Amino acid sequence: MKKALLTFGIVMVAALAVRADTIADWTFETSQPATAGPITPEVGAGSGLGNHAGAAVYSSPSGNGSVHSWSANLWAVGDYWQFSVNTTTFSNLQLSWDQAGSSTGPKDFRLAYSSDGGSTFTDFSTYTVILSGFSTGSTNTAATHSFDLSGVTALNNNANVVFRLIDNSTNAIGGSTAGVGTGGTDRVDNFTVTATAAVPEPSVIGMVALGTALVVGAIRHRKGKA
Repeated sequence: MKKALLTFGIVMVAALAVRADTIADWTFETSQPATAGPITPEVGAGSGLGNHAGAAVYSSPSGNGSVHSWSANLWAVGDYWQFSVNTTTFSNLQLSWDQAGSSTGPKDFRLAYSSDGGSTFTDFSTYTVILSGFSTGSTNTAATHSFDLSGVTALNNNANVVFRLIDNSTNAIGGSTAGVGTGGTDRVDNFTVTATAAVPEPSVIGMVALGTALVVGAIRHRKGKA
């Protein structure tokens, strides 16, 4: 009986183990954005926005190994891409996206997050963007950025999570001394938010309940024979 209980325990722990899920993924293949948004993700739920101080032109040129991405020109320091998601019942967030730009587009960006719907933001990391290497027929891994935000507990189980990719300087990708050009573009693709599910699915809960009932029944049956 002890062996059976041990086996049951191992099975139940495995059944209740958290799993990785995609909360939202903006591929821009369906949305094909031509405005500042809001843009709905192709997978999951959320909202994407572009924000520029000037009258930027938005478009959906070739993506990183796909037909479409999200692009904008007229970049200035403080302009950003924004992605909002609901992480209720999720924790240990991970971010991944592709980003590139033209020679006169912005080079330096920072990733910031908000846990209060965008009222306040906290800088998480800085990074640089490569010269546009997006092609419909191939994927350029040098354009991919990935960040582990599992240590930011304020983003767990939160309906008001917002991420921003913010232009952080006047430096152009091509190194122009004149800075970022008005026609310089930046484009993003495959912005994906993943996490681990904090609450097991009903089917898993049902398995646990059934397993518990079987073990209890087996114990009672054994005692009845004693």
